[in-house]
Amino acid sequence: MKAELTRKEFLANGAKLAVGAVAGIGIMNSLGAKTLRPQGALVDWPWPYQQLDTEKVRILGHDNFWSSGSCSYGAFHAIIQALRDAVGDPYTSLPTEMLIYGYGGGVGWGTLCGALNGPAAAISLVCVKARSDVIINELFGWYTQTNLPADTSNTYATEHRFTDTRYDQVLPQNMSGSPLCHASVTEWCKHAHFTATSTERKERCARLTGDVAAYAVKLLNDEFGGTFTPTYVPPSTIAGCQSCHGTSGVNNVAAKMECTQCHGTPHVASSVELIGGAGLTYELTQNYPNPFNPSTSIQFTIPRQENVSLKIYDIHGREVRTLIGGEQYMPGSYRIEWDGRDNFGRRVASGIYFSRVQAGHFSAARKMSLLK
Repeated sequence: MKAELTRKEFLANGAKLAVGAVAGIGIMNSLGAKTLRPQGALVDWPWPYQQLDTEKVRILGHDNFWSSGSCSYGAFHAIIQALRDAVGDPYTSLPTEMLIYGYGGGVGWGTLCGALNGPAAAISLVCVKARSDVIINELFGWYTQTNLPADTSNTYATEHRFTDTRYDQVLPQNMSGSPLCHASVTEWCKHAHFTATSTERKERCARLTGDVAAYAVKLLNDEFGGTFTPTYVPPSTIAGCQSCHGTSGVNNVAAKMECTQCHGTPHVASSVELIGGAGLTYELTQNYPNPFNPSTSIQFTIPRQENVSLKIYDIHGREVRTLIGGEQYMPGSYRIEWDGRDNFGRRVASGIYFSRVQAGHFSAARKMSLLK
């Protein structure tokens, strides 16, 4: 037996060992084993995906929110942690803290909701752009049209199925109508009558973080299972917004959002009719007809130039529709029609409603009855 290898033999045997090691890694990867990559090796994009447990992700998302203070990180970490458990490498080496900036719509700027930001990043990690665009669009649309926090999260909280149980009561639900953090939080606070700094609002965002992460996983499960079908249909109100702000409008922007959450129903010249000259006093007259179905006429008078708001509220004091959203009007008497629809273009239920006008320091309300 030779005591030592020649240089030629060493190089030949080393090459064989290297080929065998690479082949072994390839075989293990093909079997779905949780293997480690050679140091410095890159992972081809998109990264591998396996079916995940949506409810595990929902709970992780909720609890991550409270442990980190970030909805963006909370949702992203929930999905990546589930993929670490299911797939292993390369997810084990991915620092999920990279999404921690997304809290409060991006370090508190109130832009894209972090609960959407995190899952959108995870979707983009495992899908090519052509598919991630479709899936993320579906996620954003679902978010704007779904009552959140979901019934499931409210149930988990009351049954103490979350690890963090600091607030275990059922929370009010609402549809945000917008993917923006500031609009989503504001609309919920107005609806639920809690402040933005309250524990209830923070718990709402914790539950919402889990809900959005869970739904993103459902969409990915469907996508990789071959059953994904987009269902989101943009509301008709967006067409009204885009008449001014779309690519063919005066204020040309590229956007898919509607404006009603921040600016009220799109205002056009014919929607408010001037029916008389300047009056002597401020006045909001009784709507006509009343009771009404499906629409009614509302009249108000202002004796001087004012910024005017005219809104409809339900019997619980919740805003239903903005007819005039802080626009400036000259002295005169005006008439506007309410068609019995809310800010999302949906017909409201029969019942008692209130029209409320605010013009300068003047404020008045009238009771109205909608019959079906």
